[in-house]
Amino acid sequence: MRPSCTRDPWFPQLAENEAPAKSPLDTFSIKARQFCCSKAFQCSKPRVPLPANRCPQLRRLCLAETDLRPVPYESIPPSLQALELSRCEIPAAWFCGSAARALPRLQCLVVGNVPAFSDHHLLNISSQSRLKTLSLSGTYRVTDQGIQRAAPHLEELERLVLRRCVVGDSAMDFVGRHMKRLRFLEISDAYSLTKAGLAHLAALRCLETLCLDLCDKISPGAITALCQALPQLRNLKLGGACFEDEAIGKIQASLPHCSFSRTP
Repeated sequence: MRPSCTRDPWFPQLAENEAPAKSPLDTFSIKARQFCCSKAFQCSKPRVPLPANRCPQLRRLCLAETDLRPVPYESIPPSLQALELSRCEIPAAWFCGSAARALPRLQCLVVGNVPAFSDHHLLNISSQSRLKTLSLSGTYRVTDQGIQRAAPHLEELERLVLRRCVVGDSAMDFVGRHMKRLRFLEISDAYSLTKAGLAHLAALRCLETLCLDLCDKISPGAITALCQALPQLRNLKLGGACFEDEAIGKIQASLPHCSFSRTP
């Protein structure tokens, strides 16, 4: 069941007045209106969100373009297994607190263009949950130091996406050191990443799919060396770097058991 909230764009009256005391909802998605200006988006104050005691079986919560700063973290049902935030504003206190306020069943966290999401948010949620999927896009407050601190808590991670994050070689060191169960890895717009950092990913022996959108600082030889060190790699997707056709041909020839694709 995937309810939508077209009548009222904010954490709606459905959550406050219409939801039964024991709601059978499995997935809840909200896209709030936003009013764009030149510097940042602004959202009206939301109403009370889904109370945890009214949706005890909620597994997936998707919030888009919503100002969550007035929303208490305790209102998120602890039954959540997947949380997706897109173009939202969150307070510093989110994901913080005691074990009683944690999301112990959370396995999937997707954060896209949430300006306030930072290193301490990442550490808190990773230490309280057993994530298997983590996708961070446009979270410029997540740094190498944040990945370093969170990595020991992300050893069960199977899927990692880092797009437009301020991470480099140091972060890759801790990804390779702790996230050895990764099967899917995407890294894009990591302008500080060099071939030294890329080499740390050779420790990911279970990796099956690798997506790299890199700048020209990474040579074709460094990519080839990494991919040859990954015994389970079956899919390679490259973008960003302006390699000559000859260099691309050499990469493909060196990986006969790997499907290859290229994006502009």
